[in-house]
Amino acid sequence: MSQNLEIEFKNMLTKAEYERILNEFHIGQDDIFTQENLYFDSPDFALKKAKSALRIRKKGTDYVMTLKTPLEIGLLETNQILTTEEADAAINHNCLPEGEIKQVIEASNISFANIIYFGSLTTKRTELPYEDGLLVLDHSIYLHQEDYELEYEVENYQEGKRNFQNLLKRFMIPERQTENKVSRFYNQKYKQNKKM
Repeated sequence: MSQNLEIEFKNMLTKAEYERILNEFHIGQDDIFTQENLYFDSPDFALKKAKSALRIRKKGTDYVMTLKTPLEIGLLETNQILTTEEADAAINHNCLPEGEIKQVIEASNISFANIIYFGSLTTKRTELPYEDGLLVLDHSIYLHQEDYELEYEVENYQEGKRNFQNLLKRFMIPERQTENKVSRFYNQKYKQNKKM
């Protein structure tokens, strides 16, 4: 189990903006890797209501379960490495593993036993160092939807915000209200459920 503070800035991109940034930073197909986010919540979205999110990320053959909980600035990420068997039990049988994440969730008066698998989002990602932070370009595909996103992960909020805004100005990209991936995933799932 590990914990870390996540401070990041996000902005949705058009496909053209995404490709322009890839070209500017000389990012080729060999620099892009694929990861899958598998999302979990209770049927009544107890985690979402608590502004938290639970996912298992599959990267290659590795699985990491991450709980994100809100802080005054940024998010606290609690990470737990899973075996293939534990990940399979969570995804296919709604049987999440014991550990620190279970304790944190239950301390918030949310029943860990009620948490179920909702679906997955696949991201084609590239990461590069940029101005004392990490610049991340994502092309995400989920529920018959795809989108493009720029993220900037930093340790210092004020400095990070300034660098991120300058980067957007450099590429003449307007600041856009950007929800995180799990929110976009759930919003799309909700739209699909309403159509059924």
